[in-house]
Amino acid sequence: MFIHIGNDHVVHTEDIISIIDCQAIENSVIMKTMLENQHSNKSVIGSASHAKSIVITNDFIFYSNVSVVTLTKRSSYQAGFDHHEICFE
Repeated sequence: MFIHIGNDHVVHTEDIISIIDCQAIENSVIMKTMLENQHSNKSVIGSASHAKSIVITNDFIFYSNVSVVTLTKRSSYQAGFDHHEICFE
């Protein structure tokens, strides 16, 4: 399934490695260094200016204006469809 992560981006749920709150990144030297390295590799999509979360996938890192809580709910909701058969009568 796919999940809308904000800023007109949709990613495959199976590609998501992590969803991290931007506040946590501001306090982490390791995360800042990782983001700087990925910026130089052109693997970061979006702007940090209005981001609430960061979505790390297999190929890219997305800045998202959607909160971690909302993205987690969306991914859990989508996962429910992956594991249940939907019948229409």
